[in-house]
Amino acid sequence: MAINRESLPTVNFVDFGDGTSKSALYIGKKLFEACRDVGFAYLINTGIPQGQIDGMFDWSAKLFALPIETKLKAPHPPEGWKHRGYSGIGREQVSQLVFDPDELRAIRTGKFPDFKESFDLGSKDSQTLPNNWIPDEDLPGFQTYATNFYNTCREFQLSILLPALALGLDLPKDFFLGYHEANENQLRLLHYPGAPTSVFESGERGRIGAHTDFGTGTLLFQDDCGGLEVETPSQPGVFMHVPPVPGTVLFNIGDFLMRWSNDTLKSTLHRVRAPPRRDGQGDDGETKERFSIAYFMGADKEKTIECLPGCSGPDKSKKYEPIKAGEYINMRLNATY
Repeated sequence: MAINRESLPTVNFVDFGDGTSKSALYIGKKLFEACRDVGFAYLINTGIPQGQIDGMFDWSAKLFALPIETKLKAPHPPEGWKHRGYSGIGREQVSQLVFDPDELRAIRTGKFPDFKESFDLGSKDSQTLPNNWIPDEDLPGFQTYATNFYNTCREFQLSILLPALALGLDLPKDFFLGYHEANENQLRLLHYPGAPTSVFESGERGRIGAHTDFGTGTLLFQDDCGGLEVETPSQPGVFMHVPPVPGTVLFNIGDFLMRWSNDTLKSTLHRVRAPPRRDGQGDDGETKERFSIAYFMGADKEKTIECLPGCSGPDKSKKYEPIKAGEYINMRLNATY
């Protein structure tokens, strides 16, 4: 089901400032409406420089072009929750709220296996999740650039995005900041290799299956390949195309924030499909490779969260028990490896 970009809300942060003006409150309400109704939005005027985004894509392409033996100098640890380092093609398969070992095995070996590779990094100061870098002599300059890009995303998260979301929920603008102090976020570089179009059509390979994200929310940067699809809010099971739009960043709500908001905010299923065969493309056609960059935001692991103020009442009881952020996220992450 194809749609144009107006089918996803667009939130413009140009007048957000320090978050104290009427314009900032208006922007917060627009962000809240998008997160409540769709769970996804295009963001514009975020302050994240386009040149820096383009540069991160360039570095990502250099990284994934390295020989496999070089990439494996920084392997992802065996524990699913330790998202640092390189994961090879087929290492991670998404699962949607499946925790039974036999069911997970079936997902990992079944039809439409996820055909992608990734590299994860985080804060250079993390004590619980230290980075696992490819040696600098193999990719000089990458560590510095990737760290700076991570920090730019973190700055937008703390100075604009979370305050706007709090304002939209009629909370003090710094409400969420106290739950996101530890800087345990994740920057993921993703590469979906090209392959003959026929192997995607037959189900021999997929890109990434339908899933929701786990944490507070995600910033997503796309290249020009396309392929992202989001479940249509009014039609469960029907997905709409979300084309890359120059100058925008995509934002989506994660399961943790949906739970925190007592399901007021929507964590929406999304997937990546190979683009459909072009008119006139023969049987030997090739589906081009795709790159994307995701910045996953998570609450501090030791912080206990319960229903947000204003998200329950006489006509809406609390659905969930209080839980530590770390307990919830680890349960979800371990199901993907």
